[in-house]
Amino acid sequence: MQLIDQLNDSIRSLSGFWPELALVFAIAILVVTDLVLLTRSKRPSSGQDSVQVQALSKNRSVLYGLALLAVTVAGAFVIGQESQQKGFLFNFVLLLDNQAVFYKLVVTLAAFFAILHAWTVAKTPNPLPLDWLPILLALLLGLYLMTMSVNLLTIYLSIELVSISSYLLTGLSASRKASEGGLKYLLFGAVSSAIMLYGMSLLYGLTGTLALSESVEQLTQNDSFVIYVAGFLMLGGILFKLSLVPFHVWTPDVYEAAPTPVVAFFSVAPKAAALLVLMRVLTALPANFQTPMAAIALASITLGNLSALWQTDAKRLLAYSSIAHAGFLLVGVVAFNETGFEAATFYVATYVFINMAAFLLIDLLAQSHHGSLTIQDFSGLGTSQPLLSAALTAVMIALTGLPPTVGFTAKFLAFSALLEAYQTNANPWVLALFAIGLLNAVVSLFYYLRIPFLLYFRPASTANLSDIYISRPQLILATVLTVPVLALFFKPDWILRWIGGL
Repeated sequence: MQLIDQLNDSIRSLSGFWPELALVFAIAILVVTDLVLLTRSKRPSSGQDSVQVQALSKNRSVLYGLALLAVTVAGAFVIGQESQQKGFLFNFVLLLDNQAVFYKLVVTLAAFFAILHAWTVAKTPNPLPLDWLPILLALLLGLYLMTMSVNLLTIYLSIELVSISSYLLTGLSASRKASEGGLKYLLFGAVSSAIMLYGMSLLYGLTGTLALSESVEQLTQNDSFVIYVAGFLMLGGILFKLSLVPFHVWTPDVYEAAPTPVVAFFSVAPKAAALLVLMRVLTALPANFQTPMAAIALASITLGNLSALWQTDAKRLLAYSSIAHAGFLLVGVVAFNETGFEAATFYVATYVFINMAAFLLIDLLAQSHHGSLTIQDFSGLGTSQPLLSAALTAVMIALTGLPPTVGFTAKFLAFSALLEAYQTNANPWVLALFAIGLLNAVVSLFYYLRIPFLLYFRPASTANLSDIYISRPQLILATVLTVPVLALFFKPDWILRWIGGL
């Protein structure tokens, strides 16, 4: 009878698993379609006629269209889950709740924009191999599972699915730099996964169960020091996905080596899913992790900002910027109250538009520089490319956290929740994070606003960017990503009311 009950529960759980099933079918369809198209037309090489080049362009359009359709269908299923009955799935290993639905929408939006980003710059000299599309969908599937994981085993498996897909996407191109970046990513990921798995094994040994909810009852009977050790080890894999100190070392090399649309996705989507896992784990463990989390946030913010000051490559600058923003993202979590968790959720939701706009604009400007763009290459661009310059200025102001952008609103909400937490428990580490975190926001002015300064107050560099051709789809996508950065400053309640109902 028990086996029959488990089978019936699995069948019932399928009704809450449609987005994931849609992605599984989409991955299979993309792979088969790519194989069919390859048999009809060989990939062109130098010396082959334009007919084969046109065939490859058509194949690319078909596969990108299918990938966008798959993400759209999965997103539609996720939206449908808002009105669906919530609860545990597959014998309590997954949990479908309002938080999972919201974070699924965030990562779906990031995947949608990443595919559009790659498609709009597909005619550049080194376009992304089409193999990246099914890998991206597999990564998105892993992120979906991360948002619903409430069991140690499913947390580990979903993070591993995300990590393995990320390693493949990083080293997908044939360049030496991509191979080195992918290898570094793999090595650091393997170490963090081993640490996390060891921590999970300790928790399982202490409690005899893999379920987070059941672990709490068992852990209250154990010494707090043991809980701290096991908890920290388990958090290793989550901190790795968030690019937080001390698991941040891979970030600049991977961001520089991987294709820009892939990096744009890396910078927001895995962080969003990992944030939800982190909040669920921290609230489940019966120990106060506020002080160590405050120290990690403080170290990440400071190291990211100080390292970004010396960068000359635009992508490496945004890599260290993402480390600092991961620390700011953790500020709301450190508050350990409902206001703080809502502020962190708002931060990551708006960060999708800010960061993906930043990487898109950099990719558009790098088209005449063979994929490489230094900070000095922005000189004099304000007059030759006024629209891109205005959008890039707005994005840099948002990353700094200044009005009138949503970056200011996100930081204001996070630090307000942190101040509320300090007034409750008077933790000196919380006060230190509040003070030094705000000071670091001032430090970030020096490297974020250097780009608008070069745009408008320096003459054009020898490598003039005025000959860059921006197509209409590229301009539309840049506008779609940039407008919310400004609009959500004036209307943050569009998202806050949604978050408040989670």
